[in-house]
Amino acid sequence: MTAQILIWMLSILVLTVTMGGVLFTMISNQSLDRQYQLRALGIAASVAQMPQIGAAMETGDPQHTIERLAAGVIDSAQPAYVVVTDRAGIRYSHPNAALIGQPLEEPVAVLDGQTHLGVNAGSLGTSANAKVPIRSADGSVIGQVSVGILITTEQGDQIQEVWLIVGFSAAVLALGVLGSLVLARRIKRVTFDLEPAEIASLLQEREALLHGIREAVIGFDDDGLVTVINEEARRLLKVEGTVVGRPLTGLVPAGRLRDLLSGALPGADQVVLTADSLLVVNRMPVVLSGRSIGSVVTLRDRTETEALIRDLHSVHGLMDAMRALEHEYANRLHVVAGLLEMGDHSQARNYVSQISDTSRSLGEGLRGRIAPPELAALLLAKITVAAEQDVLITVTEDSRLDQSTVNHQALLTIVGNLLDNAVDALANAPMPRLVTIQLDDADGVFVAVRDNGPGVPAHSIDRVLVDGYSTKAARPGMRRGIGLALVSRIVGRAAGTLDVFPGPGGHFEAWLPADPQASGPNDEDTQ
Repeated sequence: MTAQILIWMLSILVLTVTMGGVLFTMISNQSLDRQYQLRALGIAASVAQMPQIGAAMETGDPQHTIERLAAGVIDSAQPAYVVVTDRAGIRYSHPNAALIGQPLEEPVAVLDGQTHLGVNAGSLGTSANAKVPIRSADGSVIGQVSVGILITTEQGDQIQEVWLIVGFSAAVLALGVLGSLVLARRIKRVTFDLEPAEIASLLQEREALLHGIREAVIGFDDDGLVTVINEEARRLLKVEGTVVGRPLTGLVPAGRLRDLLSGALPGADQVVLTADSLLVVNRMPVVLSGRSIGSVVTLRDRTETEALIRDLHSVHGLMDAMRALEHEYANRLHVVAGLLEMGDHSQARNYVSQISDTSRSLGEGLRGRIAPPELAALLLAKITVAAEQDVLITVTEDSRLDQSTVNHQALLTIVGNLLDNAVDALANAPMPRLVTIQLDDADGVFVAVRDNGPGVPAHSIDRVLVDGYSTKAARPGMRRGIGLALVSRIVGRAAGTLDVFPGPGGHFEAWLPADPQASGPNDEDTQ
């Protein structure tokens, strides 16, 4: 490809320079002819205006004054000839003395009173010629002055100009060749020595790959401008219209997502929570032949997957709790069976009644104070699962929640995530491990969760609600730093408030205003 470009450019340069040289030479020759004619005109006009010439012409020039004056002009101005004739065309001066007194071969041209310019073939050869009338005192034409500059003299000057043109054209051609070589090398470097067919094939493959995958892909150059984006990236980032060539600052609002896309926040598989999605962001620099040409960012939508993982984790927790309960109830059945075998039927009846009342009292106590059945069931399940981790969750005695007007699914997500966060914070804490939750619906819904763990450090208050931030070790298959960020997002959408208090001891308070239009679950994801 480079050789073809060089050959084509050289051909164009040679053709252009040649045509330019020919055209310039033609224009220069025409200009030079005109210059010599005007020079001859100047000399002829000067001779015709000499008083001695007019006086000698009227007397027939017996003293040969005209011949001497003409010879002096030839010596000083260097024309090829100065020929002075009368109205009849009889020569009074001529470089060839034998022709003096002889008539012209052609008619006298100035009898019309005008000057005449042209190229004539005279007795001395072809010349650039000017003819000027000689006038008497009364203004009548009494003769003619003809001055000529031979073409041979003009051609010498033309040859000099032609050589100048040739030299200039050669310099232009040399510069063109050098520029073509530099451009060819530049193209070769930019295209990584690929031929046009290879570039076209790569473009087709890139388009097929870019728009045929489910992952979102965005490419940036070294200046931070978007070079490529697929439809999935447009969907996740909610961008429309022309994107390629625009900076990131005009496409994504300031925040963690933009920092990850721009590379301001490094790291692989970074989690970011948007208004509608949970995204995993990876940013990789692109280096070819040792040169940085930008970066590629991939985004994976993990919203549904993460929700399933969290649901599965909750199910595993319930299963572990049920296994523990199975062993506990098996032990109780063994006690009942032993009492029956010993014939102590009265004691067996009392024991069964006691454990039945204990199990029923917790559920009935929650249902008596927490009207939404989904929330009461969630609290009972969280209490049971936490107990297997030696964590005691207590619903405060003053907690009351009737059928509130806030969105139930949003409330379940907030309560579930705050309790999970508290239980996780107590994983390595010494005994006793205590968590309390307070619920109140006096004005909207108020939720307060406290624990006796280490709590949130004062310097991390502003960071703890940022998606992806966590001080806990990651659990297999599950990402950290999402629960509190999700709570913050839900509370913000509802125009509520979420307060985090510094440790020791975890303390979170969320408030949701009443929403008269709320009518049960919506599309919020319980995490």
